[in-house]
Amino acid sequence: MHRKDALLIYQILHRRYDDGSPRHFLRFENPYQVLVLTILSAQTTDRQVNEIAPRLFAQYPGPEDLALADPEILESIIRSTGFYHDKARHLIGAAKAITRDFGGEVPRTLKDLITLPGVGRKTANIVLHHAFGIDEGIAVDTHVRRTSRRIGLSDHADPDRIEEDLRALFPKECWGDLNYLLIRHGRETCTARNPNCEQCVIRDHCRYYREVVSGKKERIA
Repeated sequence: MHRKDALLIYQILHRRYDDGSPRHFLRFENPYQVLVLTILSAQTTDRQVNEIAPRLFAQYPGPEDLALADPEILESIIRSTGFYHDKARHLIGAAKAITRDFGGEVPRTLKDLITLPGVGRKTANIVLHHAFGIDEGIAVDTHVRRTSRRIGLSDHADPDRIEEDLRALFPKECWGDLNYLLIRHGRETCTARNPNCEQCVIRDHCRYYREVVSGKKERIA
């Protein structure tokens, strides 16, 4: 896809989803909370994570508290988010590293963030954008992966390769908003099952609609 076509898609999605909603799906107040909630959001819903957040941060208001957490107590709080053994281990490990290596402050670079347990490029990109307004990359979650491939923004399945394609197509000033727009589109229109192509605002620019949906109609006719 050419950059001008990608930018047109971006502009259409921006108009569609620029409705005054917060540009994030997790409820946080500081960088520490962004990091913790983003780690917890893997393989679960944002709603589930938001539900346990008040109790979690009342128990562990800062990284120094989380670093000293009893794993069994932490697991009991985050159990509903799934994979709670691994998540508890990652959270405690990340909190210890922040306390030990970064003076109790969440690091502000991709290089430093990905040294924390449980933090890969996707999590690091989300934290940088929402906590610090820094865009070093584009977070590719399941919705971004699906919509990027369907629309024709990328031909790859690997999230890192998809991110490379998106970074090549879109100027840096679009990176931070692109994740939000593609997630909104993936949740509300381009769903995993039965995408609502007939109501899609970018269907005339979408490879999936052109090759799969319209193709079926032509073959039926």
